[in-house]
Formats: sequence, structure tokens, C-alpha cells
Amino acid sequence: MRRAFLHLAMAFALAFGSATAYAQMGQGGEYGHRQPMSADQRLQMMTKQLNLTTDQQQQIKPILENEQEQVQALHQDSSLSPQDRMSKMQQIRENAAGQIKPILNADQQAKYQQMMSHQGHRGGWGQGPGEQPQNQSNPQ
Repeated sequence: MRRAFLHLAMAFALAFGSATAYAQMGQGGEYGHRQPMSADQRLQMMTKQLNLTTDQQQQIKPILENEQEQVQALHQDSSLSPQDRMSKMQQIRENAAGQIKPILNADQQAKYQQMMSHQGHRGGWGQGPGEQPQNQSNPQ
């Protein structure tokens, strides 16, 4: 009786552990890949963190949408080497950041700079594994 109970308990633990890992994969947990943030999601996050005005949001949204389109096209381009892809990704991100910075006031620029410098550590802005955070060493 004791042995049957032990086998049942082990089977339950194995089944429960597998179900938990599968659920994490489906939710983009540590075993799955996170979906990149959309331009709207990024704008919402920037609005909250930088306290963007409505005018700033209207100016920044098309920049983020354009960046998202370029990144999607880059992911679909199978002719690039991983190094070329990372380099191109960095250029796209730097170009977008260069367009966004002049729209921000001085305080927002400082916060934005900090957000961008931390993006690689958190995988923010929808970066996938192996993608380099952009180099923002030249504040404007």
C-alpha cells in the first residue's frame, strides 16, 4: 500500500512539474521566448516613465512604428549573418533614438538615456536573445 502511494505521489509530482513548465513556456516564462513589445506598448511605457505630453506621444508614435517595421523586416531577411543582423539592429535602434531625443525635454532625455542603457539587462524594448543594446554614449 505504501509503495503504491509513493508511486502515485511521484507520478503526480512529475505531471504537475511538466504542466507548470509547459504553462511557463506558453506565457513567455523563463523557458519560452517573450514576444517583442508593439509600438503602442512601447509608447505607453515611455509615456508612463517619461511623462510624455500628448503632443510628444503623437510625434514619437510614428518613429516607433517605423522602427518596428524595420525590425520585423530585418528578422525576415535570412540573407544576413548574425553579426550583420545585430549591427543593422543597432543602427535601427540608434536611428530611432536619435529621432526621439530632440522631442524630449532635458529631464526626459536623461531618463530616456537611463532606460536605453538598461534595456539590454532587462531585455526591454522587445529585444530577443543575442541582440545588442544600442550604444547611447553621445547624449544630445
